Amino acid sequence: MKTMKELSLTTTLRGIAPQKAPETLLPSVMRRVGLADTYWRVESPVGTVYIAHSPAGISMVTRAKSPAEFEEAFRRLHGRAAYPEKHVPPAAIQARVRKLQGRDPKDLRFDLRGLSEFERAVLMKALEIPPGEVRPYSWIAKEIGRPGAVRATGSALAKNPVPLLIPCHRVVKSDGHLGQYSMGGPRNKRTLLEIEGAQPKTLEKLASSGVRYLGNAKQRHYCYPTCGGIATLVVSNTVRFHDEREAAAAGYHPCGDCRPPIAKAS
Repeated sequence: MKTMKELSLTTTLRGIAPQKAPETLLPSVMRRVGLADTYWRVESPVGTVYIAHSPAGISMVTRAKSPAEFEEAFRRLHGRAAYPEKHVPPAAIQARVRKLQGRDPKDLRFDLRGLSEFERAVLMKALEIPPGEVRPYSWIAKEIGRPGAVRATGSALAKNPVPLLIPCHRVVKSDGHLGQYSMGGPRNKRTLLEIEGAQPKTLEKLASSGVRYLGNAKQRHYCYPTCGGIATLVVSNTVRFHDEREAAAAGYHPCGDCRPPIAKAS
């Protein structure tokens, strides 16, 4: 049988309602220990962008009219908060965003939580496209071993949470036309490609004429038009192919650098 003291203690404990921790407690602790997402504001060729990062890497890049608008967009995408960064972004990131120059983006770390394995593979492959060059959606699908997933590849690029740093602007439609861009549409895509030297007007002209590949008469291989830099390949180049079968029939083989498709046997 319980004593009066024990009964009193039991009654007191049962009368205490469990207290819910303040909603601000976890974010506050996360920030204090350096685990929360924080963000920078940086000017880019396509306007002001906000760059969020976590200890795992860069988690979001997007345009926004204000910090509040960015924070809301970040919360919608990731389901967690992002806070202003006290320190300026590293010079390497500023160079990549402001001038599309500098550090190789493959050396950056990215926080791609929430994306599928396929989506991550698509984005990592896009990182391999050099500045000033473009590849079609079908190239990425083939390179990651999913040649039939061209449309899904386009959808994955449209969901790219870190454009500019993962350069989805360097991926074009399979017919050579530039296509859409997740951060501001075709106009911004043209701006970025122009800065990198890809000559978007030339690319659109080639696409409209049905030219998919250019041939190197000396080495007898065919390439995507921007392989090695469009200025060196397009100028005075009269060896043009509408598809890989036409190139193969002329005795040309796929370039080992840009890796266009091999002509299928009929």
